[in-house]
Amino acid sequence: MLGRRGQDLRHMTLRRQSSLGPWAQFGIRVAAMLFLLAFIIGFHWIERESLRDNLDGHVSFSDIIYFTMISATTTGYGDIVPVTDQARLFDALIVTPIRVFFILILAGTAYTFVIKRVWSKWLMQRIQNALRDHVVVVGYGVSGTEAVKELIARGTDLRGIVVIDCDEAALQDAEELGCAVLKADATRDKVLQAVRIEQAKALIVSAGSDDTSILVTLTARHIAPKLKITVKVRNTDNELLARQAGATTVVNPVSFAGLLLAGSAEGPVVHDYIADLASMSGRVQLVEREVRDSELGKSLGDLEPGLGVRIVRDGLPVGFWEEGARMLCPGDIIVEIVPTCFREADKHPDVIPAGRPT
Repeated sequence: MLGRRGQDLRHMTLRRQSSLGPWAQFGIRVAAMLFLLAFIIGFHWIERESLRDNLDGHVSFSDIIYFTMISATTTGYGDIVPVTDQARLFDALIVTPIRVFFILILAGTAYTFVIKRVWSKWLMQRIQNALRDHVVVVGYGVSGTEAVKELIARGTDLRGIVVIDCDEAALQDAEELGCAVLKADATRDKVLQAVRIEQAKALIVSAGSDDTSILVTLTARHIAPKLKITVKVRNTDNELLARQAGATTVVNPVSFAGLLLAGSAEGPVVHDYIADLASMSGRVQLVEREVRDSELGKSLGDLEPGLGVRIVRDGLPVGFWEEGARMLCPGDIIVEIVPTCFREADKHPDVIPAGRPT
């Protein structure tokens, strides 16, 4: 029986975030150690006749505390020793396991409060220092997962993908792929700054709800004014709000699905070709790029090996049939169709695949 994303339910563990904070957990560990020490001290005091002090021959309460501490934490120094079988069995069967338990508690506490934090901080700093021209994906649900898979298929380095989500299970899936992950709320400035959003190449926002996605977009645009931001919204009324928040591209999967459904009513050819253009798994691919110096002055129809279909000049679209497409100018953005078997991006690194609606 398979669960979420094909995971075997027999190997899944039901987890819930602990309501106890780090210091509360620390207090519980200290209380457990004190209780065990008190238990050992009480037994040794009751059975003090079973002990022998090699210095003065008298076992006082302070000697009991001293003997208990060195017995529970070390192997002892031989100045106070158990002399009866009962005392020796207690030390061997009770005190020795407790001594091991103390070591585990101390090691676990040190790892939780010192080693883990230092290691995590060092590892995060190392990842941050390597982040340049990366892609940040906010939300690793169905759409976010497909977006990451498509980025990988288009040749994006896994080390250049950062996933932000609040769902630990989703982050584990992304981490298994090789992506850097961060469990946090992406609407906060510090979170986006932590993933070096101002140095990113693009931001893909699929946060689950339109209001959260728009807030993430607004926050990111405030930090990185020139960042390319693609946002998924489900409500048509929110498309304008997303653009006003700073989105470069707004994708509405509901509207896009409606277009495909309407087009497929005439037959499957148009639907299949649009899907072909949008995915790396097809025979052709739709890409966008800046015009190259060698192409200046040429017509959009003279491009090779791709098929030019549109120019974006000064923010305005120019179709291949229009007068402006007869001469390419500096700063033009070209949208063209290229065969997947011979991707222009392999030859020219400046080619940027057009975003795929999800």
